[in-house]
Amino acid sequence: MGFLSCSIIHIFLVLQLQTLCVILTVSSQNIINGSIPVGESLTASESQQFSSSWRSPSGDFAFGFRKIQPNDGFTLSVWFDKIPDKTIVWHAQAVNTTTGLVPAGSNVTLTADRGLVLTDPRGQQLWSSSLPPSNGSVSQGRINDAGNFGLLSETTEDSGEFLWSSFANPTDTLLPTQGMEVGRNLSSRLTETSFSKGRYRLHLGNDGDLRLLTLNPETLLESDINFAYYASNTKNQNPGTQLVFNESGYMYILQRNNSRFYLKEDVPVSSKDFYHRAVLHFDGVFAQYYHPKGGDGGWRWAWSQPENICAKGFGTDLAANEVGNLACGFNNICSLGDNQRPRCQCPERFVLSDPSDSYGDCKPDFEMHSCGAKSNQTDVSLYEFVTLEKTNWPSGDYKKYSNYDEERCKASCLNDCFCAAVVFRTICWKKKFPLSYGHRSPTGGSDTFIKVRKLTAGVPNTGRRGKGRDWLIITCSVLLGTSALVNFILLYMNRNKKRMAKKPNQRRYSGAATATDLNLRVFTYRDLVVATGDFVEELGRGAFGIVYKGVLKVSGDSEVNVAVKKLDRVAQESEKEFKNEVKVIGQIHHKNLVKLIGFCDEGQSRLIVYELLPNGTLAGFLFRRPRPSWEDRRRIAVEVARGILYLHEECSEQIIHCDIKPQNILLDEHNNPRISDFGLAKLLMINQTHTLTNIRGTKGYVATEWFRNSPITSKVDVYSYGVMLLEIVCCKKAVDLEDNVILIDWAYDCFRQRRLKDLIKEDLEALDNMDLVERYVKIGIWCIQEEPGKRPNMRNVTQMLEGVAQVNDPPNPSPYNTFTCAESMSN
Repeated sequence: MGFLSCSIIHIFLVLQLQTLCVILTVSSQNIINGSIPVGESLTASESQQFSSSWRSPSGDFAFGFRKIQPNDGFTLSVWFDKIPDKTIVWHAQAVNTTTGLVPAGSNVTLTADRGLVLTDPRGQQLWSSSLPPSNGSVSQGRINDAGNFGLLSETTEDSGEFLWSSFANPTDTLLPTQGMEVGRNLSSRLTETSFSKGRYRLHLGNDGDLRLLTLNPETLLESDINFAYYASNTKNQNPGTQLVFNESGYMYILQRNNSRFYLKEDVPVSSKDFYHRAVLHFDGVFAQYYHPKGGDGGWRWAWSQPENICAKGFGTDLAANEVGNLACGFNNICSLGDNQRPRCQCPERFVLSDPSDSYGDCKPDFEMHSCGAKSNQTDVSLYEFVTLEKTNWPSGDYKKYSNYDEERCKASCLNDCFCAAVVFRTICWKKKFPLSYGHRSPTGGSDTFIKVRKLTAGVPNTGRRGKGRDWLIITCSVLLGTSALVNFILLYMNRNKKRMAKKPNQRRYSGAATATDLNLRVFTYRDLVVATGDFVEELGRGAFGIVYKGVLKVSGDSEVNVAVKKLDRVAQESEKEFKNEVKVIGQIHHKNLVKLIGFCDEGQSRLIVYELLPNGTLAGFLFRRPRPSWEDRRRIAVEVARGILYLHEECSEQIIHCDIKPQNILLDEHNNPRISDFGLAKLLMINQTHTLTNIRGTKGYVATEWFRNSPITSKVDVYSYGVMLLEIVCCKKAVDLEDNVILIDWAYDCFRQRRLKDLIKEDLEALDNMDLVERYVKIGIWCIQEEPGKRPNMRNVTQMLEGVAQVNDPPNPSPYNTFTCAESMSN
């Protein structure tokens, strides 16, 4: 019987394999000489075994989906198929996703009425080829050996004239035999791995002039041009009519009288043995490269424009470029790297505003010298200079001195509250913040001196770093440090001697004593009765107990407000175990976590004392009217995620919070968020065998595994954070009884129906940032997936929030829920 079963299974598998081979053979037979019939389709697949593409007759080029690392998404594209790195030469632009990438399972189909149609796994259209009206329907697609993918109708099949083609709709790359007509653009990518349109354009204008343009980086609108940073000057009497990249690899502008303006007079190799391409990089450099056919020599640089993108261009043919920057952001320094590509670096004492964007703005890590009412001449002693050798900032001058030496130049800036930096060569130039067009060159003749606040008061340093005074600073530091250490040891020995002299029957911990082994203050119950006025003013209550407001005397007559939490249903641990757990909490320090001050462990009473932050809870902040600003909400969402990430992955021992919600996020005087109640779950003996009766957490924020016999992991916090993230976006409670709305259901259905604006009605600031709103909603939906394995961890969440990682469209978090966005709005 067993032999018969095995034989049947074997026959079934053979038949299935034969069927698959027939399907693949038929599919490949449908693609003849690069021609693709209507109805053919391709699917973005994680499995390379079943990935497919449509190839040109020679196999030099292919069309299909390409996996992009590290974003975990796919781009619909054309690429060189015979070289190892499969370089992309065209990709679908204006795809309706955040990064221009699509998730696995997306599909492209060749249709008769719309040409190429790209859909996501749910069938929602993300992109289509724009066909001209009244030109007939598509009969086939064709990819040729030049790398052009086009659509033909029955009337144009013989002539080969395309209704639509990738050559006529270029993205960031040109190939030999490809031209660019007047009024058309090449558009850079946003980053190397983000296929949305970036801020640079190669544009052949109506006047015949070929220009490289930079757009306003905030709007990225084609009409919002900052300036041109290269111009061919092919205009006036003999304007350019077309940009040509000919079969031999030469690029030129064809002018009205049929003369040619070559962008480069010669090309180092012929196109017979080498592939050629010209690309507008995401950093603004337009360059031509060549690659050996049939070899792995890599792409080699031929030429580029501008010749030096770090150098600011001047002249009547370049638009006024005092606004904005070029390759690198404000206060960022540009230097040329390989293939004339820019490298950007923040000066000393500056950090990137966006850590994921090394080409972006740099912000100071110090308080800048200002001319406010409190400023006076004594401020001068607080500042010194950082020296940037061979570095120039050619923009933003507001004063110059022709007869100053270097020391006098720096002294003038030091005493000028407007002055941020000086550039000195033979002339002293004063600059204001922000600095723009920073350029460092090995042959540079200028040095820049940036005024910064001193790190240590009383150690003046107005000269060059690393020269003259470094030995003095080091020596003084060592002597001061040694002296402080000796004094500390003597003081400790003296205090310890006094402690030993105490009477043996004296209480181990006095009411306001310092527990040196815990680095926390130990209170008696009576201390906290006095501090809270017998627990009168309740601040809030949650899964771990009730919180009361208290006032502690710290020194003399000074007082500090605190939050005193009475722990509820405390597990009966030993005194030592309780103190060990409190010690773990007390050793945790992060800017987004509330600071623990001390505790009380007396009989059955166990209380925790925290710092009390002045601006209340995130709940009070979010659910007020008018709504808080979108920027504040966005910042709070990111900082809370960083705090949870710290608890999960960066502590010496992982801490699962188990009750993440807006009521447990407190705000300081600047509305910076700090998480409270962390570590209490373990104090209360939360483990992995809970039943429904002893679930910790709050209604609306509780993950599904609490209701099952499933292990409790850090993914319960991810779930709660996802709910809270949706609250931050919508300024709406997780469970809104007034409007009869369950937020997580409403948010997903509004996302599924492409009605995200319903979530943020009348929130004008958020409506102006719909790309970011969509990103955050998608992250929230990923976090609230019922299956813990589908949820990201907090490191992934943080990366997605910061724009470092791709956010794919999430599946339905609750597949059996039929609640709709329309139903919610009608309620």
